[in-house]
Amino acid sequence: MKKVVFLLLPLMMLSCDPADLQKILDSTAQLSPQEAARGLKEALNIGVDEAVDFLAVKDGYYKSIYKVLLPEEARVVTDKLKIVPGFSRVEEVILEKINRAAEDAAKSAGPIFLGAIKQMTFQDAMGILTGTDNAATEYLNRNTNEALYQEFNPVIINSLNKFNALEYWSDAVNKYNKLPFVSKVNPDLGDHVTNTAMSGLFSLVAVKEKGIRTDVSQRTTALLQKVFERQDP
Repeated sequence: MKKVVFLLLPLMMLSCDPADLQKILDSTAQLSPQEAARGLKEALNIGVDEAVDFLAVKDGYYKSIYKVLLPEEARVVTDKLKIVPGFSRVEEVILEKINRAAEDAAKSAGPIFLGAIKQMTFQDAMGILTGTDNAATEYLNRNTNEALYQEFNPVIINSLNKFNALEYWSDAVNKYNKLPFVSKVNPDLGDHVTNTAMSGLFSLVAVKEKGIRTDVSQRTTALLQKVFERQDP
């Protein structure tokens, strides 16, 4: 084990500032690379689980700071339709529908995110351990965003259909496009809701990660306590 650590230290010295490097040097005697990686994965697992549990219930998105709002091009449609009979509440209705879809889809996000966490390497873990309060979440976002989108988008589309959001929106857009003197539009709600819902998930995971890094009471296992005590003042 010591041999592996000493082989990796020269590489890590190139990218670490002196303070971060000293943390690593001080911790290698008591904290193994495997423990560091397992601890970070455990922190992310907890963060994802808690984020999904929070968002995947009624009003998890809709009545929280992670609420999915309409894209600007969609607001053009809703603003015009407020004076059209049958569509006076179009924005309120579509907002509730797309947020219900996001809440429904969030239930399926956990396994997708957790599968990505398993790919974290030792080198990733050591860099993240001495990084910022959301370094692990940023790593997850940076390295998995595109793949996660490809898996999560069909789930979102299915949920949008489940709550009749896309059908309702199609009717609204068709009505808008028949109005005189307007430029025809057809915003892609599926793409927008997918990106916004994922952004909300990542943001909440980052909050949970920061909590584990900075609040001793949130380190609920012996492994988390051992790994993250290295960062305590």
